[in-house]
Parts: sequence; structure tokens; C-alpha cells
Amino acid sequence: MTNLTAFSSSTKPIKPAFLSVIAIGSVLSISACQQKTDYNNLSGETMGTSYHISYQLPKGADESAIQAAIDKRLQDINDSMSTYQADSTISKFNQLGKDTPIAIDADFNHVLEASKQVYELSGGAFDPTVMPLIETWGFGSTMTVERLQSPPTALEIAQAKALVDFKSVIQKEQSIYKTKDGVELDFSAVAKGYGVDVIADVLRDDYQIRNYMVEIGGEVATSGVSAQQQPWQIAIDAPIEGSTVSARQTMAVIRQPINNGSTMSLATSGNYRNSVVFDGKHYSHTIDPTTGEPIVGGAPSVTVAAETVALADAWATALTAMPYEKALATAKEHNIAALFVILADNVNLGAAADSIDDWQVVETPAMKALRADKKS
Repeated sequence: MTNLTAFSSSTKPIKPAFLSVIAIGSVLSISACQQKTDYNNLSGETMGTSYHISYQLPKGADESAIQAAIDKRLQDINDSMSTYQADSTISKFNQLGKDTPIAIDADFNHVLEASKQVYELSGGAFDPTVMPLIETWGFGSTMTVERLQSPPTALEIAQAKALVDFKSVIQKEQSIYKTKDGVELDFSAVAKGYGVDVIADVLRDDYQIRNYMVEIGGEVATSGVSAQQQPWQIAIDAPIEGSTVSARQTMAVIRQPINNGSTMSLATSGNYRNSVVFDGKHYSHTIDPTTGEPIVGGAPSVTVAAETVALADAWATALTAMPYEKALATAKEHNIAALFVILADNVNLGAAADSIDDWQVVETPAMKALRADKKS
């Protein structure tokens, strides 16, 4: 789910805008006596946020070895793509001038390829080189009316936009270079999703674990069944400002279908933590890379299910970086399983939406099919 406070993480650790997706397999009226005692829970810190894992511990497996393997792979990702780690591959690339190649590892390559795919299909709404615009608008962890009252000039926006150019990042075999000085990459809109995929790979491929739930900053991968021997279920929160883990209202539940290969990959992106109403318009903190302007009329919350969590993460961000109607049309066009939480028809745009009744769920056909699967 990226650092959704600014579409990208700048030089700070990645902070999730909200934890809008939570595993609720133990919440839905399932008695404790049904829980399997061989399930284990792990947690830790990564990418400026936390990870949580629940999995069925194989007989004879070394729990500490599993934890160490997970932490090792997460450190690999940070060493490759952390913008707040000065010696990471991505930081070194960002410091280079044009036409200077740098070798990239397999993790970097995977994320680069996923980014290219979503960049092309989204018409540039997802762009890992967007940071100059975010810095120009001053949208860090917060957004204020004062910034909108005195926005950047057209020249300042144009100068920043000139450095938002993902096409200037060229890959040649196992290296990349830029054709324009000043262009920088920031993969925080996809890195946490990729981290979830990597942890799932460790559990599945290295330890033959088939029942698990992995979450980093709200991005989730599930497989098999929970400790209650039920398919994993993920709750989508109402995008209410000021809501917390202990005080949340659930808008929808997505249940993992058994006939979907017994796995599910989800990511949620949202604007509601940092948005303001100015001159009758609702502005999000998210910048549209194609216009250089803050999004007006974007969906407060978008959840995407995809083949991988990295792709779900990137698509959720891309759809958040579009006006809602365009995002819905784009998701339908590309057969994306997307769930939008938007204001109900009868709610005033400038009013405080602090009740679940103020919101409504809109799904693409692909998401409806996923949620309607009753064979699980």
C-alpha cells in the first residue's frame, strides 16, 4: 500500500496511511475451541511499518529459522529499494547522473517490471518518479488548506513535472540507467506489496507452509485456511478520519475463495487521512502525475485483488491517483478486481463523514465475482 500520505515515501520510512484491511478469521463468530493450536504468529518491523504473520507451523519446523529467513529477505528488499537507506541500490541510482548504469538485483527487477506494467496500463497514473511533484506541493505526512491557498506556480509545477519521467529509466540486461539528470525512483507504492509476496514465497517454497496470512502495512496475502479451519477473511474499513484499529467500522468483507488456488492477494490505498475541502472542492494529498495537480474527486478508499500483492499494491495506488469515475472505468476496462468505498449519494461533499451510513461500496465485475464465490 505505499506510503499513501504522499503517494511515495520521500526519504522517510514508509508509513501506511491506514490499516484498512485486517484478517478477521477469528472474529466472525467462531469459537475458540475450533482453533488449531499449531498455528504460530510472528511480527516485526520493516519499511517504516510493521508486519504480522499467522501460519500453521509444520511438524519439526524451526520457528526461529523461519523468522530469520523472513527477516533476511525483508532486509534484502530494503538493501535494494529503501529510499531512506543511503547505501541501497535505489538510493545510489537516484544519486547518479544520466547515462550511468547501475546493476540491479532480482528483487529490484521484479518491482521494476510490475511498475512498468501498471504504469503503461494506467496511462501514467502510477509513476515511481513522481516525487518531485510531491515535494513541490509540500505534501509530506500532512496536507493543509494553507498549501492550497498558496499553491506552486505553473512554472514550479512544470519544472517538477519535467523530472517525472518513468520512460527515461532504461533497463539493459541486469542494469538500469536514466537518460535525464534529476530523475529519481521511489518504489514505496509497490515495495510493501512485494514484501508480502516475498514472505509468502519463503513460507510456501522454503518451508512448505500452505496455511498462512501475511500482512505488511495493510497489504495482505492469504493461503489455505485460518486457525479456525475457515477460509481467510479480510475486512475493509469505512474511510473515517481518526479511526483506529480498536475503533473501526467494517464496510465489506472479502473471503478467500478455495477455487482460486487457495490464495488471495489484496492491497488497499486511500486518501482520507490527509484531505481537505477548499473552495467547495475536496482535495486529496495524492498527486496525479499526469496533471501535476492534487486529485479532486478521487475515491477515499480502493481495494484491489490481483495475481500478486505487488500488482495489487500498484493498482490500488494508481486508482487512488485518478478521479473516481475514471478509476472505475479503468478498473473495468482492464478487468481489475477493485472495491471502491465512496461517499453515499446523499452525503454533502464538505460534510464530516463519520458514520458507516455515510459511505457506499462500488465493485467492479471482477471483484463482484470474487466476493460472490460461494464454493469456499
